[in-house]
Amino acid sequence: MNQTLDRLFHLTEHGTDVKTEVMAGITTFMTMAYILAVNPSILSAAGMDSGAVFTATCLASLLATVLMATMSNYPFVLSAGMGLNAYFAYTVVGQMGYSWQTALTAVFLEGIIFILLSLTNVREAIFNAIPTPLKHAVSAGIGLFIAFIGMQNAKLVVDDPSTLLSVFSMKDALAQNTFHTQGITVLLTIIGVLITALLIVKKVKGNILIGILATWILGILCQLTGLYVPDNTTFFSLLPDFSNGIAIPSVAPTLFQIDFSNVFSLDFLVVIFAFLFVDVFDTLGTLIGVASKANMLDKDGKLPRIRGALMADAVGTTAGALLGTSTITTFVESASGVAEGGRTGLTGLVSAALFGIALFLSPIFLAIPSFATAPALIVVGFLMVSSILKVDFDDPTQSIPAFICMICMPFMYSISEGISMGVITYVVINLFAGGEKRKTISPLMYVLAILFVVKYFII
Repeated sequence: MNQTLDRLFHLTEHGTDVKTEVMAGITTFMTMAYILAVNPSILSAAGMDSGAVFTATCLASLLATVLMATMSNYPFVLSAGMGLNAYFAYTVVGQMGYSWQTALTAVFLEGIIFILLSLTNVREAIFNAIPTPLKHAVSAGIGLFIAFIGMQNAKLVVDDPSTLLSVFSMKDALAQNTFHTQGITVLLTIIGVLITALLIVKKVKGNILIGILATWILGILCQLTGLYVPDNTTFFSLLPDFSNGIAIPSVAPTLFQIDFSNVFSLDFLVVIFAFLFVDVFDTLGTLIGVASKANMLDKDGKLPRIRGALMADAVGTTAGALLGTSTITTFVESASGVAEGGRTGLTGLVSAALFGIALFLSPIFLAIPSFATAPALIVVGFLMVSSILKVDFDDPTQSIPAFICMICMPFMYSISEGISMGVITYVVINLFAGGEKRKTISPLMYVLAILFVVKYFII
């Protein structure tokens, strides 16, 4: 079996083995399993059946990830994109008043356009046009972004009316009698980060996955001893609930629910463009960032076999819309599997298999709390942010755009916005720097900069 897998995925060639790939696949799935709970919750706000969305999310993630593994042999895992699902439910349906069927149609058409762009090499050309310093900045920016997401998921970072953000107050938790819900979970997150960090220091294999499981188990012990008390509104039981048995929710309520009645309105075209823009540049940003960290880029900064990776993403989006879920995209949490040593499509196949198993064992996967996966995201953020060291900070024409690109991702809460700001800054600075610096700007970079500026006036 090992020899067959080695031959199919070229494991030895990529400096990995079956055990490492399996561990990486499990780790990636564990860090993104939250989407199976979050996506149905968000899309149900648009009037969709949550059970059907759960099944559609599992199936679309499984299909897209298998395609990624077989068409590109990369360890990238796909599922319903965070942010895009919120735009779907709260903006397109909630604010603009479209039905969820129409919103699914926008996602479907965006996927078709995505496929055409992949066939015509447009997306590959965009990837290759982005300068190497920006590619390193994207990797570092994604590191900051996912660390920030981890802190948010754990409520370590909270809203503040004066400063936008602040640190969680343990003093307030004790005074307001919320320590046994939010307070203890924040504390467990911090403990989880320390456990994972020590495992990395000790070079323990599977350190990130062990960190997730250890934090979850500590949470279960806290629940059993009364330190953690679920309120069943925001903080739920950490024990899997099999009271309803094992059953796969029907996908029928969302299957093939496409509505073309509004496709020719100007607003609808803007919706399609918004989905397309965010999906294109979130995907490119994730591919750039994770591939850069894993040293998958060639000497020219290009990603071999990128066409297969982009096509898998595009087909996944189209299939997901037909099944009944929002845009499917490459997940930045794939970095956690790469950090575990995952280097081939076998990592993705393991994650895809777990999406299939999740259909039958949803109580287990839905019981994994966000505070248990948060330490993994924070530590992976540390592992990725080191890419910024590859940028030449003695050259401000390279380092300033890289810095802008990096900091905009967490501060603007968007990979695509980081790329937008980085590209615009790079073009403007190097254009006016003149001489040889102007020659570093490819024609496509000029086009992208103009499109990004225009985008801010129409979306």
